[in-house]
Amino acid sequence: WLGALRFDNLALRSLPVDASEDSGPRAVPGACFSRVRPSPLQNPRLVAMSLPALALLGLEAPAADGEAAEAEAALYFSGNRLLAGSEPAAHCYCGHQFGSFAGQLGDGAAMYLGEVLGPRGERWEMQLKGAGLTPFSRRADGRKVLRSSIREFLCSEAMFHLGIPTTRAGTCVTSDSKVVRDIFYDGNPKSERCTVVLRIASTFIRFGSFEIFKPTDEYTGRKGPSVNRNDIRIQMLDYVISTFYPEIQEAYSDNSIQRNAAFFKEITKRTARLVAEWQCVGFCHGVLNTDNMSIVGLTIDYGPFGFMDRYDPEHICNGSDNTGRYAYNKQPEICKWNLGKLAEALVPELPLEISELILEEEYDAEFEKHYLQKMRKKLGLTQLELEEDSKLVSELLETMHLTGGDFTNIFYLLSSFSVDSDPSKLEDFIEKLTSQCASVEELKVAFKPQMDPRQLSMMLMLAQSNPQLFALIGTKANINKELERIEQFSKLQQLTAADLFSRNKRHWKEWLEKYRVRLQKEIESVSDADAWNTDRVKVMNSNNPKYILRNYIAQNAIEAAENGDFSEVRNVLKLLENPFQEAEGFREVQEDAEEEGATATGAACAQETRSRLPYCSKPPLWASELCVT
Repeated sequence: WLGALRFDNLALRSLPVDASEDSGPRAVPGACFSRVRPSPLQNPRLVAMSLPALALLGLEAPAADGEAAEAEAALYFSGNRLLAGSEPAAHCYCGHQFGSFAGQLGDGAAMYLGEVLGPRGERWEMQLKGAGLTPFSRRADGRKVLRSSIREFLCSEAMFHLGIPTTRAGTCVTSDSKVVRDIFYDGNPKSERCTVVLRIASTFIRFGSFEIFKPTDEYTGRKGPSVNRNDIRIQMLDYVISTFYPEIQEAYSDNSIQRNAAFFKEITKRTARLVAEWQCVGFCHGVLNTDNMSIVGLTIDYGPFGFMDRYDPEHICNGSDNTGRYAYNKQPEICKWNLGKLAEALVPELPLEISELILEEEYDAEFEKHYLQKMRKKLGLTQLELEEDSKLVSELLETMHLTGGDFTNIFYLLSSFSVDSDPSKLEDFIEKLTSQCASVEELKVAFKPQMDPRQLSMMLMLAQSNPQLFALIGTKANINKELERIEQFSKLQQLTAADLFSRNKRHWKEWLEKYRVRLQKEIESVSDADAWNTDRVKVMNSNNPKYILRNYIAQNAIEAAENGDFSEVRNVLKLLENPFQEAEGFREVQEDAEEEGATATGAACAQETRSRLPYCSKPPLWASELCVT
């Protein structure tokens, strides 16, 4: 089945490869790749495969013996056997992690297998993540485990089907080989199954790939492994631009500065559009270091990511992000900061005065433009582009925040809003919206104080008496957030469910009136209101997903897989391939609104798992305890 793959490993022919074959942790100067060998796994077996992703490589669904194809995929995509034509290598890169330059990082658990020519002549890099030690593994073991691999596999495909630029995942293969992991870094390690994901993209080169030339950093004292090797920087720029931006190479073939400026302008705009797409589906990446930013504008490296449930602009999906550097609302500015670091890494081939001007002129404007275009589609504003639209979006998000609205389900519901101001219909619709808002119990969990009162008291005294020491161990923002949490939690003790419901209804009624007025302007600009409404609903339903990869859905699939049952991973994958449509082939379950508070998104659509909730439901209370690091 896999014999049809045609390899043509252009990256290894175009960029310097390390002469040493020592796979032990070491500095790798003067090279972009090091040759490696995957480490075999015991009894590899397929958890799931994505046929749409594998089709990129020219692999059709196995015609006859599906079991034999699964066994073949497990054998080759675990790294236990090498495909003819593959040349395993690990890529060298550096990165700014949480704002500080970390020096050499590189593919510590991932391996380039080679590049395959697809059916239409396009080139796809294949990579195994979790295949064993490389020179970049540092103190780690080069392995990934079942839970993190399932999350990456499912989210890569979920993002693609949501229409967001992303690396893809072809297979997820687990094994009987075990490694020990301390999941929450709390001194409670456990043994977990080694698992490998086949990742597919045009390239896995990232911003950090260009940081290998960085001289000693004034703050961390670290430097890249290839300082003063501008010849390699030129090689990399030539390779990246001619391969992935051929139209730019063609337009500026006789002027490298202009060519490099055009390339930087394009990656700036792609990155701005990418993060705008994330914001519009409530996606948080979690670790937006420069080494996790794709040089072609893809979502890359799925770790502690999360889709936001209850709308909170300061939502942090990564349990290790103590300062909230990568919170939902910080993503646009962080991606811009990362582009600034890429600009520094391109000097002298692109002078900083040119790249900084491009960044200032292009990034914010492109982000705002794309974000508003996408939000107009999500709100069904198909005819007019009015200045007031930005305010309408902001007020919607503020209403969601005030009411603890579920980001995905509120947007999904809005397509069924009728401009017809029949009071009873409006009341019904507002009830549907409020059923997607957080309950008193959910709010109590969300605003539960996180610091020991004695610790908080000590920190407050320290902030007054010794600001320098306080700056080393805490932040003002964290303390203010904790004080706000305590205040909110205290107010919630007196709040009844009836009071909350009444307050939420009032907030939604106010915003819906503004939305109705705006939709009325759309109607006045068209000749056929019915045709307009049909089109509006169609546009909204193709921009507001019904299904996203919520943490609790991933967790149910992970727990089943850890017990040897891969069917839930496969079910969820199938569901995420059609995120905008009612799922077919899944048992319909109608939940009781008072019991579950989850009927507003229409007929439910899932097999029962631990929670008895449909996949399109806002999360159960137990999900708030999930922590991803």
